Amino acid sequence: MDIIESGVKTGAKSGNGLIRPGAFRVIAGPCTVESHKQFEASAKMVQGAGYEYVRGGAFKPRTSPYSFQGLGKEGLKILSEVSRSLGLKSVTEVLDPADIGLIMEHAEVLQIGARNMANFALLKAVGSAIAGSDHGVVLKRGFAATVEEWILAAEYITAAGGENVVLCERGIRTFETSTRFTLDLSAVIVAKRLTDLPVIVDPSHAAGRRDLVVPLSKASVAAEADGLMVESHHEPQAALCDAEQALPVEALMGLRESLRPFAEAMGREVV
Repeated sequence: MDIIESGVKTGAKSGNGLIRPGAFRVIAGPCTVESHKQFEASAKMVQGAGYEYVRGGAFKPRTSPYSFQGLGKEGLKILSEVSRSLGLKSVTEVLDPADIGLIMEHAEVLQIGARNMANFALLKAVGSAIAGSDHGVVLKRGFAATVEEWILAAEYITAAGGENVVLCERGIRTFETSTRFTLDLSAVIVAKRLTDLPVIVDPSHAAGRRDLVVPLSKASVAAEADGLMVESHHEPQAALCDAEQALPVEALMGLRESLRPFAEAMGREVV
């Protein structure tokens, strides 16, 4: 493997306290902010489960132009109002460099999704915007990207001044059709050997099925991941986006106990 050695050891920070030594971070919440009522109910699930970070998309890239693509600016307002009223920090996706400043006003952590991993103009703009701030970035691996390409995409952010970067493995596209994508846990281990950046896993998008999320989450702990990003919804059957993979309240509440023995074996605490 021809990994470029110069620069991959970034010494980057962990993103607004997102990852800390000895902790296994769980970020949970719905795919999209659909309404104030929906997001508040889903965020209360996250709070009730004992987690500190809630995810929710205001701007959503969708394969079909006819699918629900989020509430935009109104979604951001709901995201920040609800999360801050509950004492939670929020994670949301950025699609357009023009929206970075606005998103930073409403969320503590910016997500760059798989489709934008190679959008170098966006990577550089985000890196420059968060330089010197406490804002973090979660960079998802593109579903056709090598580990080298993923790490070098992170380098675009850090080279522009953004230190608080977290890598996120979310599955790659293979010939296998029994899951939505193939979760590449070997990439988690390789990335942690090649860079100082924390690495988390998104088992929800990889599996595309809620019944696989908890087992894949357990495997992620054993693969030395630093945390998870899982989808959850107070009424998964009614979700406007990725309903099949969202954890209902009972599953989210039980996730911590399911992960606890695995995390303790790795010297970590689930937070």
